[in-house]
Amino acid sequence: MEDPRVRLMGSFGIGSSNVRCMCRNWVEYWDIPIRYATTMKRIITIMMSVLAMACVQAQAPLPFDVAEVATFDEPWAMTFLPDGRILVTEKKGRLAIVGQDGQSFREVSGLPDVDYFGQGGFGDVVLHPDFESTGLIYVSYAEGAPGGTRGAAVARGVLTLAERGGTLSDVEVVWRQYPKVVGYGHYGHRIAFDDDGYLWISSGDRQKFTPSQDMQSTIGKLIRLHDDGSIPEDNPFVDYFSTDAFVDDIGVYPEIWSLGHRNPLGMTFDLDGQLWVAEMGPAGGDELNRIVRGGNYGYPAVSNGEHYDGRDIPDHDTNPDFDEPILWWTPTISPGNMTVYSGDVFPDWHGNLLIAGLSSRAIIRIELDGEKATEAERFPMGAPIRSVMQGPEGALWVLEDESREGRGRLLKLTPKN
Repeated sequence: MEDPRVRLMGSFGIGSSNVRCMCRNWVEYWDIPIRYATTMKRIITIMMSVLAMACVQAQAPLPFDVAEVATFDEPWAMTFLPDGRILVTEKKGRLAIVGQDGQSFREVSGLPDVDYFGQGGFGDVVLHPDFESTGLIYVSYAEGAPGGTRGAAVARGVLTLAERGGTLSDVEVVWRQYPKVVGYGHYGHRIAFDDDGYLWISSGDRQKFTPSQDMQSTIGKLIRLHDDGSIPEDNPFVDYFSTDAFVDDIGVYPEIWSLGHRNPLGMTFDLDGQLWVAEMGPAGGDELNRIVRGGNYGYPAVSNGEHYDGRDIPDHDTNPDFDEPILWWTPTISPGNMTVYSGDVFPDWHGNLLIAGLSSRAIIRIELDGEKATEAERFPMGAPIRSVMQGPEGALWVLEDESREGRGRLLKLTPKN
């Protein structure tokens, strides 16, 4: 039987292959079909979004040249060393060092053990703000525990570089997601430092829904810590016990900056120091959130998406007690990560956010205007994009996801002549 989505969009001149491609990703991005919208508002939103995506895919050639630099095994994140070389994490547990020419491929030893399965494994990597004096790097990963449970963790160690690679020593865990649970999805575990040196960690909901609203859990939260993992005294929920008699007097709530998150995989500070988070929604409703102190972003009580089995979730606009997203997407874009562009190589993009799109197989450019944000352009890349990052000279560097539509390539983007 013909897919009714294809029949509907065919009346707008959109081919069936494009519709199936654009509607593909509803479970962290593979092959769960779109559930029919339960309200006219959602039907209209989906139609308009699909039409917009079709227009994007048919637009003029990309404004940049794409050069393949190297290929990796399930790459997840990258960061640049002061000497210009690149650290790249691979989900199975390897940390690679590669030159910008794709040569001098080396590995780092001494890494923590990772629990590799499903969405879990080796995650993010960032340098300490004072890396050149401390030598510290921070890595995130899925950590196994007794009883088949697991959770995200962040460790730091001293990176010593040598001709044949590198070694991580004095490794210590500075944060663990609490509690550890069964399952293999939604770890989040992006890492960022702000200009004041605070350590920020995104913590996914682990596909467990309600812990995102539980103040005795760090699941579904954004975490703010000192660089050694200790808790800042000015965090918004340090004294939460005094306001809620139903929590323990010893808990994890002092770590929390905001709550009500689902799977926050994009996290970056704009040029004014404002924190933005891009996170995956359920069946629809991916979000770009402007993070405020003590904010509650509503999940799972509200979302502009639906459950995968078609059951409704109330929209954000039905409950003003929660912070609404600045932007949201149905169909989803499936954000892999997000960065702010501060360079001069692409001068028109200065101060913009760039989101790596998995199911959208694109890089999404977002223009900021104070508290507002607008999707300005979408650049189709032909493969799921796991990460996009600005390099030292202002070029863009991109990691493809390794999947049936991506080869795990490291790409360099430079303006067309």
